[in-house]
Amino acid sequence: MKLSVPIHYSIIPIQPEAHLFEVTCHIDKPNPLAQTFYLPAWVPGSYMIREFAKNIVQVFAVCKGKPVSIDKVDKHTWVVTNCLGPLTLRYQVYAWDLSVRAAYLDTTRGFFNGSSVFLCVSGWEREQCALDILAPKGKQYSGWRVATTMPRSGAKQYSFGRYQAQDYEELIDHPVEIGRFSQTTFKARGVPHDIVIAGRHDADMMRLQKDLKRLCEQHIHLFREKPPMKHYMFLVSAVGQGYGGLEHRSSTALLCSRDDLPNATHTDVDENYRTFLGLCSHEYFHLWNVKRIKPQAFIPYDLTRECYTRSLWAFEGITSYYDDLALVRAGLIAPEHYLELLAKTITSVLRGSGRTKQSVSESSFDAWIKYYRQDENSPNAIVSYYAKGALVALALDLLIRTRTKEKVSLDDVMFALWQNYGKTGIGLAEQEIEKVAQGVSGVDLSDFFDHAVRGTSDLPLRELLEAVGIRLEMRVAESVGDKGGKPAAKKPIYLVRRPHFGAVIGGSGAEIKLTQVLDGGAAQLSGLSAGDVVVAIDGIRVTRASFEPMLNRHVPGESVEMHVFRRDELMTFRVKLLPPPVDTCFLRMDDKPSKGALRLRNEWLRIANI
Repeated sequence: MKLSVPIHYSIIPIQPEAHLFEVTCHIDKPNPLAQTFYLPAWVPGSYMIREFAKNIVQVFAVCKGKPVSIDKVDKHTWVVTNCLGPLTLRYQVYAWDLSVRAAYLDTTRGFFNGSSVFLCVSGWEREQCALDILAPKGKQYSGWRVATTMPRSGAKQYSFGRYQAQDYEELIDHPVEIGRFSQTTFKARGVPHDIVIAGRHDADMMRLQKDLKRLCEQHIHLFREKPPMKHYMFLVSAVGQGYGGLEHRSSTALLCSRDDLPNATHTDVDENYRTFLGLCSHEYFHLWNVKRIKPQAFIPYDLTRECYTRSLWAFEGITSYYDDLALVRAGLIAPEHYLELLAKTITSVLRGSGRTKQSVSESSFDAWIKYYRQDENSPNAIVSYYAKGALVALALDLLIRTRTKEKVSLDDVMFALWQNYGKTGIGLAEQEIEKVAQGVSGVDLSDFFDHAVRGTSDLPLRELLEAVGIRLEMRVAESVGDKGGKPAAKKPIYLVRRPHFGAVIGGSGAEIKLTQVLDGGAAQLSGLSAGDVVVAIDGIRVTRASFEPMLNRHVPGESVEMHVFRRDELMTFRVKLLPPPVDTCFLRMDDKPSKGALRLRNEWLRIANI
C-alpha cells in the first residue's frame, strides 16, 4: 500500500477478553544498517518513569515481506539490522491500567495514551505519521465508537478509520477512547468542546454542558483570546471510586467516581460535583500552563529518561490555585465554598512536617523519585508542589494585588507568560517565571521567592488574607476524618481534651493498620511503626469502628497499653497520648473590612463578566 506519510501505524483491540491491543508500525525507508525503535518510559504530565515497555508481549519484524530478526538492546529499545526495503513491526500490548496514564482494554471499552502503545521510530520523530484505529471483531463490539481529538484523515467523526499526526509528539498527545459512551457538545467562545463519558453513569449531560461552558469561558477570559485549539474533548471514565486527570494539547483524560457526576435530581453543586468540576478546571487550565507555557527542560520532551525542573511548583501549583478560583469566578460555587476548599488545602500542607524539610523547588526537582513514589514516611519528608505550590500562587497573587493596589495581579503575569512564551514556543528557564512576575508587577519579589519557593518556613498567609478581608483561623481537628475548611461543630473545651494519636489508619475491613506514623506524634514516640496492626487497647479487642471512640475515653497525658502485630510477632507498647495539635484551618470573610480590603476582596473573587 502506498502511503502519503513516512510512517504508518495501526492499532486494533485484538483480544479484548485478554486485554491485548495489536499494533503495527510501517516505515517505507528504514535506516538500512540499523533501524532503532523505542517506547517512551513516561508520559508528559505525570513525572515518574513508568516503563511502559514492560507491557509489550511480543514483537515481530517483516522486511520486504519476509520475517527478519529484531533485537532488544535495552529495557525499551529494539533494533532491526540490514533491512533495505519497507519495514513493518507487529507487536501486542497488554492493557490493564485503569488510570489516565497508560492503556486499558476489556470487553466493555478500550483506552490508550499513545506513549504507552506506539513505538517511536528513532530519527523520524519529526515526520508525519498516519494511524488506523481498527474495530475489534465480533458482533458484541458492533456498537463501539472512537473518541479522540486526533486530526481525522478519512475517518468519520467518532468512527474507526484513519487519523493523522504531524509528528510523533502529536501522535501521543491525543488519547483515544474506544467503546460505547455518552457524548454531548457545547461551544466556548465559538470553539466546540465535547464531553465523552465511558462507564455506567446517570449524569445530567445538559447540566454538564452548561457548567463546563461557564468554567471553560472563565479560563479563556483570563488569557484574553480564543483557546489555542480548534476542538477540545473531556474524555471521562466513570467508575465506582477513582480520581485523576492528565492534560493533552486539545483534550484531557479524566477518571472520576460516578457519584461525582451530577444527575437530574441535583440542582446545587455539592461536594462531590465540586470535586469533578475542580478536576475539569485543573486539566483545562493546563491547555495554557504546561502544554504551551512550559519549562525549557521539556522542549523537546525526552521521554526515555527523567527531565528535571525546579519549576513544577509553578506549572502545577499555579494551575492548582486557579482550578478552584475559577469555580467561584465563574459563579459555579459561592465565595464561602471557595474559602472552604482553600482552607482544606492550607490544612493539608500544615499537617505534614515534610514542609519544614523540603522546599517546593526541591519537591519539583524530586518529583520523579519522591512525590510520585510516596511511601509511609512521605508526610514526614516531602511537601506537595501541587498543594503548597497553590498556596505560593495564592500568596503571590495577593502580594502583587496589595502592593500595586489592584493594578496588577497574577492574572496579568499569566497573560504575559502566554504572550511571550506560550504562543512563541519558547521554554522558560529556571526562575524565569520569577523574573516575569517582577517585571509585570514592578514589585521586588526576590525575598518572597527565596522564602516561598526555596525556603521551608510557612507562608505569611494570615497577613495576606487579612489585607483582602479574609480571616484565617486555626483549631484542633474534631476527628481523624476532619479535613478542615469549616468552624468546629463541637465546643472547644471538648476538642482540646481529645487525645492525639499521630498516625494514619489504613487496612482492610475492621483491621487497624498504621499506614503512616507522623513525626512527633504519640504513636512514633511510643515506638509504633508503619505496618503495625493494632488489635487491643488496655486488653480489649479493638476494631476500625471502635478505635477512635476508645481513645477518646482518655485525655491527653494519659497512657494506654496497645497490643499490636508487627509482621507475625505480637508486641506491647505503652502509648502516652498527647494534646491535639492546632493544625486545622478555616477561613471566614471579615464582616467589617476596610474599604480597601473590601475592594481587593471583591476584585479577587469576582464573577467575571463573560
